[in-house]
Formats: sequence, C-alpha cells, structure tokens
Amino acid sequence: MAKKRHICVVTGSRAEYGLLYWLMKEIDAATDLELQVIATGMHLSPEFGLTYRQIEEDGFAIDYKIETLLSGDTPASISKSMGLAMIGFVDVYDHLKPDLIVVLGDRFEIFSAVSAAMIARVPVAHLHGGETTEGSFDEAMRHSITKMSHLHFTATEKYKERVIQLGEQSERVFNVGAIGVDGIKKLQLSSLKVFEKAIGFKLGKRNLLVTFHPATLEVSTAEKQFASLLKALEMQKDTHIIFTKSNADIDGRIINKMIDDYVAEHPTNAIAHTSLGQLNYLSAMQYVNGVVGNSSSGLIEAPSFRIGTINIGDRQGGRIKAPSVIDCAPDTNSICEALQKLFSKSFGDKLKTITNPHGEGNAAGKILRVIQTYPLTGVLKKKFNDLDLKK
Repeated sequence: MAKKRHICVVTGSRAEYGLLYWLMKEIDAATDLELQVIATGMHLSPEFGLTYRQIEEDGFAIDYKIETLLSGDTPASISKSMGLAMIGFVDVYDHLKPDLIVVLGDRFEIFSAVSAAMIARVPVAHLHGGETTEGSFDEAMRHSITKMSHLHFTATEKYKERVIQLGEQSERVFNVGAIGVDGIKKLQLSSLKVFEKAIGFKLGKRNLLVTFHPATLEVSTAEKQFASLLKALEMQKDTHIIFTKSNADIDGRIINKMIDDYVAEHPTNAIAHTSLGQLNYLSAMQYVNGVVGNSSSGLIEAPSFRIGTINIGDRQGGRIKAPSVIDCAPDTNSICEALQKLFSKSFGDKLKTITNPHGEGNAAGKILRVIQTYPLTGVLKKKFNDLDLKK
C-alpha cells in the first residue's frame, strides 16, 4: 500500500482560513492523504477573537499552534513577529515532517512559514499567487512566496501568466479560479432572520458591509483615510452598517478603535465584529447593498452575489476587477460620489448581468487532484523559465 502524503495546511487569519476550509475538507476526506494543521498569527490572539476555536469547532485537529504576535502594530513589532514565526515553524516542521505545505496569500506570517519550509527542504503549494496589491507590502510578500513555492494555484489566467513571468515553470502553475467562490457555491447561507440573530443586529432599508485595512506601504495614512470613510458613512441616511475589524497590520489598532468609537455613537444603525466567520460574512453579502473598504473580498467574492463594491485607495491596486467594483480616492467627497453611484438604479441594473472573473467554484477539487498526483520527488529543484523578451 502506498504511503499517505502528509499535507500540512498553515493558516494565520480568519479570512484565509475561511478560504482554505473547503480544501482542508477535501484533504481530510481523501484516503491517500493525511491532513496536518498549523494555526498561527491572529488565530491565537484574544484581541482578534481566538479564531483557532472555529477551526476546532469545524472538526479539524490542530497539530501545532505557533504563537507569533506581539502586542504592538508598529513596523518593529511586525518584523519581530516574523522572526518569532520562523523560529516556531523550524521546530514544528522537524516534528511533523510534512510531504507538502499548503499556504494561501501574502501575509507576513505566511512569508515566515514558507521561508522556514524552504530551508527545511519541504515543498510548498501556494494559492493566489500572481496578484497585485500595489498599496501594501503584501505585494512583495506574495511574489517572494511564489519564488519559494513549487506548485502554484492561481485565481485567473492573467495571474497564471504573471507567476510564469516570475520565472516559474508553466507545468507547475494551475489556474483553478478563486477558492473563495467555493464557499458561496457550497455553503447553506443563513436566512435573514437567522443571520440577524447571529450577528445581533437588524438590517435597515439600505445596508453596507465595511472592511477597511491600512495601506501598509503608506506612512501614517490609516487614520486620515478611515476618518474620511466614517464621515461619508455618517452622511448616508437610512443606512445600516456592519463593520468587520482590521487585521494585525501596521496601524490596524487605530482603525479598530475608530470603529468602536463610531459604533458607540451610532448604536442603532452600526455594529462591529472582530470576526464574522465565513458563514456570517458570506451571508451578509446576500443582504447588503454593497461592500465598502479595501478588502480583497469585495473584489473576489462580492461579484458572485451581484452586489457592488466601493474600493477605496490604492491597497488593492492592480487586481483584476469586475464591472461591479467602483474605485475611488480615500477622501470624503470621492467616497460620497461612489456611494451615490452604488445606490443608483442604473448601477443596480448593471449588476444584474455581472460575471465574476475569478471563476465559478470547485477550486478545492481541482487543487486536490494536483496535490494527490503531482510527483514530489525532485520538485524542490526548479528551472527558471526564461521569457523571450525579443518577441
């Protein structure tokens, strides 16, 4: 009988776990694979909701928890957290001895996980490479993770081309679509009554889901930009707002305090959650008029619900966007103009024909088939794929 492949999934945040959930289910159910789980980063922080508990409630056994987060959100504390993560992953890999590590995205704890795997000579499968976020240092993290990875699963054909452009061998790059669409297709989303009870909030005539993070390549802009957004939201009549809080990024705590203060001043039409969880977050998209902020979910998942997205500032600069996305500058006037467009009848009519450029689902199944069968012997050595720039 062939030896089972040990597939180690690393997750450090609520959002990325919500995307990985469906792949983890597929791996766990496969008779020829053994699922290993490492939880790190925000999952282990009381400030960010101790979301490792959700992983366990979903029926997954966490093999190791790696503490990395310090109490600050300064550049120094983020860099030190990356160092702590690398130390922790080195020891864990030595104990687990995985055949393949699976990671998603571009966060700093994932960069540390992959750096340690490279030195430990463990192959890495990376989801969502080739994307761009020009206003965030996630951009450099993502491309660096690509160069340290060995199998690549992208969300669009354009992103596949970019990974190959980075020198990766084309036979190792697979366009499977965005795995976030799997949840939309597979989850039994909540009814309005169940959803309102779950989040402790009644929706109004108009509703917005707001998720805003710092643009980490900009210095000290988070407070000013978010204040502009809050001012624009305050001017919207008959509008209820669901806030999800910022990640553990530089200046993220500034945004979270401003959210708490705003909700305290507007208790009848605003609520904040550290983590809604995948079910409630996607259920919210069924009922809101649009997603507002600078989260990738507004670009990747929201178009599948045929709702609009207001994408503020440069954090998501360079990403592929559906026509449902309204880009605007991070100032109050621009945000108000974008909101006016979002609520207009003509834009609502346009949304009825929107197609999500990130695929139609079943990304997890496509990824599973590759990690079950792709030869891992010799996979650590990569040839650089030179492009003919003279063409």
